[in-house]
Amino acid sequence: DDSDVINRLKILILGILVNKMIEMVEKNMAKLWGGRFEAGLDKKTEAFGASITFDKKMARQDLKGSLAHVTMLASTGILTEQEAETIKAGIQKVEAKYEANEIDFKIEHEDIHMNMETYLHAEIGPVAGKLHTARSRNDQVATDMHLWVKDTLDETLDKLQNLREVLVNLASEHVETIMPGYTHLQHAQPISFGHHIMAYYSMLTRDAERFTFNIKHADISPLGAAALAGTTFPIDRKETAELMGFSDVYVNSIDAVSDRDFILEFLSNASLLMMHLSRLCEEIILWCSHEYKFVTLSDAFSTGSSIMPQKKNPDMAELIRGKSGRVYGNLFGLLTVMKSLPLAYNKDLQEDKEGMFDTADTILTSLDVMSGMLSTMTVNEGIMSASTEKDFSNATELADYLAAKGLPFRQAHEIVGAMVLECTKAGNYLQDVPLSRYQEVSELIEADIYDTLNSRTAVERRNSFGGTGFEQVKLQIELARTTLQQ
Repeated sequence: DDSDVINRLKILILGILVNKMIEMVEKNMAKLWGGRFEAGLDKKTEAFGASITFDKKMARQDLKGSLAHVTMLASTGILTEQEAETIKAGIQKVEAKYEANEIDFKIEHEDIHMNMETYLHAEIGPVAGKLHTARSRNDQVATDMHLWVKDTLDETLDKLQNLREVLVNLASEHVETIMPGYTHLQHAQPISFGHHIMAYYSMLTRDAERFTFNIKHADISPLGAAALAGTTFPIDRKETAELMGFSDVYVNSIDAVSDRDFILEFLSNASLLMMHLSRLCEEIILWCSHEYKFVTLSDAFSTGSSIMPQKKNPDMAELIRGKSGRVYGNLFGLLTVMKSLPLAYNKDLQEDKEGMFDTADTILTSLDVMSGMLSTMTVNEGIMSASTEKDFSNATELADYLAAKGLPFRQAHEIVGAMVLECTKAGNYLQDVPLSRYQEVSELIEADIYDTLNSRTAVERRNSFGGTGFEQVKLQIELARTTLQQ
């Protein structure tokens, strides 16, 4: 009858409406925040807002944080043991898929958190949704980054340790290798090449100290701060911190989700490191030029020219020198993002990751390349030493010689300056001046002046603490080896 037909039509229409609603729900609930919205994102906007293309680097850290969180949810009674065990098993399956390179990260799932949760849902069903109880993506991403920076700092310190050892070994081989020391890129005084290299060891040791201190601020757990205000659930933040290997927790939930100082410290420390590496690379580039010939780089760290057959270019040193700019840029980029940013979380903070990842890749690779380049570099000792024999880098020795015999240093300085000018005009050097001429200048000068003017003697005698004297350089190396062993 008519009523039966009407009922069938109602059922049919209701079925159509339900299917449409399901489609809409599935479309929007792919976003954890989709319940508030009637329509999905524009595709270009979706891609613009997604971070999965780069934050997938934190997959291991994200899963580690989730394991700690679900363990705590069970121990506090927020989830049942059965629910927690099901979620843990699912997380472990997702982790196995990730390690097997079987995860297909999707832009429609926005970020690493939603991508991982989607895979977890596929493994264990709706109970996966309970994992997000008492946490937000705000504290979740902050936790991931803290874990990631901690891991990266450990790796950075290992590679820095290796490079410092390379420098100490190089210095120990060349304690008595003489080279010109420079100021203003002009020959200043003869020094030990080992002493020069140990200056870079000191720089990198300070870098290591800064990265070590950086751990203090990375080693704090934000998990449990939720969006910004904490949670009404009876969570145990210290338990999750301990499970993830953190030594402390943030005491302020707003600070926990908005703090990026630990990343800025990492970028700042990395910038200082790259500045030091760049300075050393600049010297290597000069030293291996035709004009210097102080060192010869291994073929493994050099390239050639497509048109000039004779060329052997120090490209790796040049690249490290050049890459300092991108690391500086990453630091200034995040400083600019953070400037005037109101509390607590803002989408601007999505810009905190790419520079962090890029900086880590840059410094870790640069440290490896620098270690290899220095450990295979040939030092041309004879050329280095000879370059101190046809110059005026021994002028200070003559001034000191006169001062030691009682002449005021300012007067000695003036006498030696005049002698240098005289030699320059005559086309010879201080060691070429006859004793008779020296004694015309000052009766204090005796035959022993020529030993004093010898560049090796000049270096050997500078034994003030921290000086270039051979015994002092050996002491630096001994102290450095003790530090490295600790």
